[in-house]
Amino acid sequence: LIFKMDKITKEDRINHIQTYNEKYDNKGFNTRAIHYGQPPDPFYGSVNTPIHMTSTFAQTDAADPIYSFDYGRVGNPTREALESVIASLEGGKYGLTAGSGLGCTMVITHTLKSGDHILCVDDIYGGTGRYFRKIAAPVYGMESDYVDMTDLDLVKSSIKENTKMVWLETPTNPLLKCFDIQAISEICKEHDILFVVDNTFMTCYNQKPLELGADIVVNSVTKYLGGHSDVVMGALATNDKELYERLHFNAYSIGPATSPMDCYFVLRSIKTLSVRMEKINSNALTIAEYLQKSDKVGEVYYPMLPTHKYYETHKKQATGGAGVISFVIKDGDAESSRKFLKSLKIFIFAESLGGVESLAECPALMTHASVPKEHREKIGIVDGLVRIAVGMEDAEDLIADIDGALAAL
Repeated sequence: LIFKMDKITKEDRINHIQTYNEKYDNKGFNTRAIHYGQPPDPFYGSVNTPIHMTSTFAQTDAADPIYSFDYGRVGNPTREALESVIASLEGGKYGLTAGSGLGCTMVITHTLKSGDHILCVDDIYGGTGRYFRKIAAPVYGMESDYVDMTDLDLVKSSIKENTKMVWLETPTNPLLKCFDIQAISEICKEHDILFVVDNTFMTCYNQKPLELGADIVVNSVTKYLGGHSDVVMGALATNDKELYERLHFNAYSIGPATSPMDCYFVLRSIKTLSVRMEKINSNALTIAEYLQKSDKVGEVYYPMLPTHKYYETHKKQATGGAGVISFVIKDGDAESSRKFLKSLKIFIFAESLGGVESLAECPALMTHASVPKEHREKIGIVDGLVRIAVGMEDAEDLIADIDGALAAL
């Protein structure tokens, strides 16, 4: 086998993939999702990217692997295909995956050093805030502050001499606050600050932060990119080669590797990303409009509602609203939230989002329970707030389910 493989050089293999990808560089979203980085296997001709279940790779000589892989933590052909297509769909040149979204957060944060300052959006995902507060601060000596980034003057005044990274989510979790990616990117460039945008809630189908000036775009692949609630993974993309090389070094040195099987599942899911997002976009808007009319619901948070506080900001940089809607039960408290959630029949009482099935949860008691209570209440994550993640079921069935649960209050 080694003798047979020797007849094709490493350069031949690299050129084969690059030449194949060049055919799709300027093609549409769906065409790239199906083909980019995924040429038919040159050895057997299989149309689907093989699942390379191996921990190590044969070499032709010492430190001379047959292709570019020598050990599974460093790289894998199935993983390489996934990283390539994610980078392409994000509008980037380089992609990287990790064992979870927080794995990517860790890989990115390790580009900083002790004493550096991270400026974050105030309504940040609870797990990200927990990592910055409970790990990056006490273990690595990094600082972090959390501000309302709708106020660009506040963003500017919050930058310190040691600010090295700005971390943004838009829309945010769970209040769906939206921020001007391009305007914040210009501030970061002026101060030579790394600008990271978590695009999990929108995906590359609805919003492209790299095209708006972000240095890195990061996703919890567990959500919409995976799309079937069967994989835990994170991914990032960038256009900066030097930055990518640092991130890749961190990834294989720290070790949050992804399994080839999981990479295959996500490769398959990405092929239907646009179909799923179109249905979810449509369902969620229909349900948000219904919630606005209910006399048992107070504030409704959904970025594609014209009444949403941040509608104009969101509309200029995104093409859809995806599936997350948050709303406040009128005069509700923690018990009201529990009763509503337990009364649902189709929505599953569970954390997470982005799958084909619809989920529902109470952020104050679940996903954001690790956020200090005073901070939760200050930014509006009250006990009566419910977050639903709309899936692909029939919209009328989901509305009837919500209607029944509200009637039970």
